[in-house]
Amino acid sequence: MITLRPSAERGLADHGWLLARHSFSFGEYYDAAEMGWGALRVINEDRVAPGTGFGRHGHRDMEIVTYILSGALEHKDSLGNGDVIRRGEVQRMSAGTGILHSEFNPSPDEATHLLQIWIEPAVHGRPASYEQQALGIGEMRGHWHLVASPDGAEGSTTIGQDARLWASLLGAGEALSYTLAAGRLAYVHVVRGRLALNGQNLATGDGAKIADESALQFLAGEETEFLLFDLPPV
Repeated sequence: MITLRPSAERGLADHGWLLARHSFSFGEYYDAAEMGWGALRVINEDRVAPGTGFGRHGHRDMEIVTYILSGALEHKDSLGNGDVIRRGEVQRMSAGTGILHSEFNPSPDEATHLLQIWIEPAVHGRPASYEQQALGIGEMRGHWHLVASPDGAEGSTTIGQDARLWASLLGAGEALSYTLAAGRLAYVHVVRGRLALNGQNLATGDGAKIADESALQFLAGEETEFLLFDLPPV
């Protein structure tokens, strides 16, 4: 079963300095039918205006992955970490027992465009931790590139859940397949482009919930960047 989540039906929050699209219920946007998909709780597509950002705030018991699409984001947290993340890098913050942080667009003239992803951890109450590393955009072209996994396989960032986040960048007419193990869920998010998933068409910002499927076939209608979440059974 593949259930499409059209981009236009996502939640919208326009705060002036922040324009956000919410694939699932978040903040003031609430839809009882869109509370996440399995362990995947949040996909927010954020555009942060130059010189603005999120002030110091806290999180607990959540695996948070930040995927930069363009621009830069400056991070500071209560663990003493402070750095700038840019396109071609990925950031993972395991909130665990609690962490405070701020996120700021340091550019005076360029907006920051990003995806922030929240995945529920398998175990609550672990110590908070932080990781930032190269994403390997070139390795995504025509292939699956592992962004996050429970064991840091293939140099991916490590998350505290039996979930895997894959990214790929396909040229027009290029195809890719994926086999989903029995009982597992999946979610697809199209970052940009046009993509056919088992014959169903998706475009920029669209998503798809997947259950009771094993063979997934992807075909790009133009240059397309997309994410695939391989998630544990509910």
